[in-house]
Amino acid sequence: MKRKSHINTKAYHNEDFLNSRDGRSLRILSEYHEPASRFARYAVEDTIVFLGSARLLSRTQARKALKAAEAAGEGVKQARINLNMSQYYEAARELARRLTEWSKTLSDEERRFVVCTGGGPGIMEAANRGASEAKGMNVGLTISIPMDEFDNRYVTRELSFHFHYFFMRKFWFTYLAKAVLVFPGGFGTLDELAELLTLLQTGKVRKHLPMVLFGSEYWREVINFDALIKYGTINAEDMNLLYQTDSIDAAYDYIVAKLSRYALDEKGAIL
Repeated sequence: MKRKSHINTKAYHNEDFLNSRDGRSLRILSEYHEPASRFARYAVEDTIVFLGSARLLSRTQARKALKAAEAAGEGVKQARINLNMSQYYEAARELARRLTEWSKTLSDEERRFVVCTGGGPGIMEAANRGASEAKGMNVGLTISIPMDEFDNRYVTRELSFHFHYFFMRKFWFTYLAKAVLVFPGGFGTLDELAELLTLLQTGKVRKHLPMVLFGSEYWREVINFDALIKYGTINAEDMNLLYQTDSIDAAYDYIVAKLSRYALDEKGAIL
């Protein structure tokens, strides 16, 4: 009788193990080491992070949607709101373009201050689009969620990442960041904003990390910072962690001034 040959499978080729509960630590480490390897290969050490809603439309898309809603006779109110909110898409796009162009003028031969987003639609697409229009490399840190996949064609393909673990994705947002711009957004944006503010407030982020909160009308209605101060749950000084504005020029000047003062001579990240 012919004996069956036994094929040995190396542990790192055993998909059942790698996808099991016992293999979780390896999966987590993979979401650290694989991005770290790619970032090193493409000399990405410093990023400007753009956060904001995946649901916001470009002005062109919003105008088309409003026209369609008016023709159909329904959804007009929301379409008008969406058109108003499209100002933030265009602002993120313009800021990413201008910051990328500024970064490319720096004398340092290494690639500096690369635009980084969550790699999705909305504000994320806008920032990657602006950086791409300035012919700059940019980063997309996408996450696997139970929704239709979205192809953000403006992300540099070599720097397009796909994460399973939210905390590893947020680690990479923070670790390389030298500045953060937060645009109107929902639960995800609120989560990322609160975590960054907490890390700064508690000194867990030791580098200088300027943060811009863009869209004062939206944020004034969504987060009552004055109430937090009133009830003593934050100090009035904590608001110095944020620069609030509605101006593209002011946001650009603030970020450039802070990066020029605190980040041009720094190498790598401190977290």
